[in-house]
Amino acid sequence: MPDSASIPLPLTNRRILVTRAAHQVSKLSEGLRSLGAEPVEVPILEIRPPGSFAALDSALHDVASYDWLIFTSTNTVQAVLNRAKLLNLDFSISARAKVAAIGSSTAAALQNAGLQVDFIPTSYVAESLVEGLASYWPGQRILLARASQARDVIPEALRTAGATVDVVDAYRNVLPADAPEKLRAALGKKLDAVTFTSSSSVTHLAQAAAKAGIQFPLADIPAISIGPVTSQTLREHNWLPAIQANPSDVPGLIAAVADFFFR
Repeated sequence: MPDSASIPLPLTNRRILVTRAAHQVSKLSEGLRSLGAEPVEVPILEIRPPGSFAALDSALHDVASYDWLIFTSTNTVQAVLNRAKLLNLDFSISARAKVAAIGSSTAAALQNAGLQVDFIPTSYVAESLVEGLASYWPGQRILLARASQARDVIPEALRTAGATVDVVDAYRNVLPADAPEKLRAALGKKLDAVTFTSSSSVTHLAQAAAKAGIQFPLADIPAISIGPVTSQTLREHNWLPAIQANPSDVPGLIAAVADFFFR
């Protein structure tokens, strides 16, 4: 019987490009490394304040008037809580307000802040969010905090379902100045796959490639997507996802990378 220590890990010698914000990269990189991969980190997202805090501040002062609060990412949670703290506001949810979180990591961030999460859609698509609580949305007033460049799929679907939706910018994603050079360096050796954790990671990598004079999509490199919205953005950039994570979270993405190389 072979020694288990001699059995290669599923991603041994695979160089995987990791495209996350610098402050979020560790969980994905560590998970890939545990399977034998060499994570190649090229942060292509940097969190900055929104162009204006006016809408967010107004919503925070009036938070008790909402029936539902929807958080789309851990970045959103942190940005909203930080702003509330700066305004000396007690960001406690009124008894009638409920909270929806897109993804398990977002839910965990809210729970760690002492907030109750009432709903997590089964997947990060507007249909899942809307259909999951279809009977709730008509007549409901909803606050959706998100990145300023986010797609309008969710608010449009909720409005179609009969809800009143206030969309506020909690932060914005920008391309780090050193991203093009880091991408050029990463491509100095063969990459086996690229992971994408959001639509913004797709659009920002495209921007970094353009600034570096690199063809996009990256030639002959599989794209591995965290979920349906990210996959759609990849297709819009003429890059067909090689595989899509299920569930749509970081552990699911790590599993999808392993599945891709062993299916």
